[in-house]
Amino acid sequence: MKAGSLFAGIGGFCLGFEKVGIKTSWAVENDIFANETYRRNLPNTRIVSNNSQSIDIKNVSVRKHDLEPVEILHAGFPCQSFSQAGERKGFDDQRGQLFYEIIRLIKEFKDKCPPIIVLENAPYLRIGNGGAWFLEIMKEIRKAGYWFRETNFAELDTFELTSLPQKRKRLFMVAFSMKHFRNGRFTFPNKKNTAKKLLSNYVNFEGNFDEYYYLPRENRYYSMIKKEEEIGRCLYHLRKYLVRVKEENVCPTLTANMGLGGHNVPFLFDSKGIRKLTEYECLALQGFPKNFVFPDEVSKNKRYTQIGNSVSVPISKMLAKLVKNKLENERIS
Repeated sequence: MKAGSLFAGIGGFCLGFEKVGIKTSWAVENDIFANETYRRNLPNTRIVSNNSQSIDIKNVSVRKHDLEPVEILHAGFPCQSFSQAGERKGFDDQRGQLFYEIIRLIKEFKDKCPPIIVLENAPYLRIGNGGAWFLEIMKEIRKAGYWFRETNFAELDTFELTSLPQKRKRLFMVAFSMKHFRNGRFTFPNKKNTAKKLLSNYVNFEGNFDEYYYLPRENRYYSMIKKEEEIGRCLYHLRKYLVRVKEENVCPTLTANMGLGGHNVPFLFDSKGIRKLTEYECLALQGFPKNFVFPDEVSKNKRYTQIGNSVSVPISKMLAKLVKNKLENERIS
């Protein structure tokens, strides 16, 4: 049982699927630095490239790049065009149009199309532009020969479903080939994780880190956060020049904007001062394994961007387990 990955990033989807025994046959990612991180941690996966250089998905071809047919194709396609926090241009944005490349490649497999496709994006995709964006998504998936109805998409929150204390709600879509399945019914994970969240399992409040992570006392953000200091192990998020104090043991959604630096990364008080979360604390809050490392040539800013763009690994694993069960028990060809 194998998977292919489009918009692979640093492998959040791939790691989750591999945890249930579904190996990644090949991966496509056009960011050269994300590829370096991916290659460092998933060395056995073939990264599709052009003469060892990163490749734009628009230039990828099933035949030209000899893409092996797989049972599952997963893709966290760009969400900036469909995010409530973005410009909401949808398919009028070139990044939004990249969804169609997924459909193109599925069709290029012809009679060897993936039995299952798993997609991830921002929740606002479902209701943005009066619902027109999502109707277009549904139409294209169905035209490609897949079951895709109300039971095939759901918003999943990392905080609700896993032991991770990060509040992260994302839209997941799972579609099944009509050629391989008699129906497209799918039940998403819904068992709430009621275990107490402990931010200290992921964040070092007693730490003494490199000066890079700390706010200088003369920095305007320092004084803003200092005014809001609360007793307890809380994170502080700066949004539009307002300090949002998260309740104890809760982490806000980690976004790709963290790579822009400044106030985008959550802050905390430790024994040395006010600092932002380190990139490895953010990795832990996304559920990446402890042995996951960044290559030296990947800058800290790019590391934060890569983490914010990723799928939470435990959510990926949950979906992979259910998808694997559907393949093993209901596939007809």
